[in-house]
Amino acid sequence: MLHPRAFKVTVVWTLVLLYLGSVVHATESSLACPDWPTCFGTFAPEMTGGVFWEHLHRLVAGGLVLMFGLATWLVKKEASARPWLFKACLAGIALLLIQSVVGGLTVLYQLPDMVSTTHLGLAFLFLVLATVLAAATSATASTISRSDAPNAQFGTGASTRLTGLAALAAGLVFFQSVLGALVRHTDGGMACPDLPLCLGQVLPPLINIQITSHLFHRLLAIVTALLVIGIVTWAHRVEVPKVVRKWLVAAGVLVVLQVALGVAAVLMTLAVAPVSLHTLGAAGLVSILAWVSTLSSISEQDVA
Repeated sequence: MLHPRAFKVTVVWTLVLLYLGSVVHATESSLACPDWPTCFGTFAPEMTGGVFWEHLHRLVAGGLVLMFGLATWLVKKEASARPWLFKACLAGIALLLIQSVVGGLTVLYQLPDMVSTTHLGLAFLFLVLATVLAAATSATASTISRSDAPNAQFGTGASTRLTGLAALAAGLVFFQSVLGALVRHTDGGMACPDLPLCLGQVLPPLINIQITSHLFHRLLAIVTALLVIGIVTWAHRVEVPKVVRKWLVAAGVLVVLQVALGVAAVLMTLAVAPVSLHTLGAAGLVSILAWVSTLSSISEQDVA
C-alpha cells in the first residue's frame, strides 16, 4: 500500500526540515526574508546568501504540507476500518497549518523568543505524530503482531514496559529539545562557556534565563542519556524482537552522539555544523523512541 510509504517519507521530510530550520538560525538567516509568506514580495526570490537557506526552508515546509496531505487522502479510504488513523491525519494537518502560521509570526514579529521556541516544539510534535502513523502502518508492525512470526514476539510483560519506557524517553527528549530551543532563541548557547562546569562552578548563580536554561538543558541531557542507555541495556536482557532491539541500539548510539555534539557546539562556539546536527540528532532520537513505543504498543494490544 502507498500510505505507509507516504508516512515514512513524511518522517524523513520532517527531519530534513528540522535540520534546515536549525541551519537557518545558526547562519543568522531567520530574517533574510523580511516578509511572509512571500520573500521580498515574491515566491521566487534570488536564492543567494541567507535568502537561500530561509526560502529553501519555506519551500521544503510547503512540500511537507503537500506530502502529508497526500498521505491523508490515501488513508481516507480506510477510515471505516481504522477510524483513528484518519483522525490522526486530520490532527497532523491542523498541526502543520498552525505551524505555518507560527512560522510566519516569527518573521513578522522579528523572532520573539517564545514564538520561535513554540515553532520548534510544534515541529517536534508533528514529527512524533508522523512517526506513530508510519510505525502503526508499517510492515514491521504487521510482522510483530503475528503470533507465528519467528524472532518477532515480545516476552511476557516486555511490550508493556517498553511502550512506557520508550514513551517516557521520547517525552524527555521532546522536553529537552524545547528547552534547547529556548536556550538558542534567548542567546544562551554560550551562557556556560566551560565544560563540564558552568562559569567555573557546579551550580552557578541562576541570575538570568540564559544561564538557567543552559544549565538545566545540560542536566536533563544527562538524565535522558542515562534513561535511553538503561532501556537499551534492559532490552538486551529480555525477550524483544530483533528489529526492535536494532532500533534501540540505534537510539543508544544516537544519544551518545547527541551528548558529544552538544559538547562540540560549546567548544566550537556554536559553529553551524555541530549546532545543526545537534538539532537533527534530537529529532532523530525522539522519532526512533516514538517508533519503538508504537511497535511495542501494537504488540501489547495484539496480546490483549
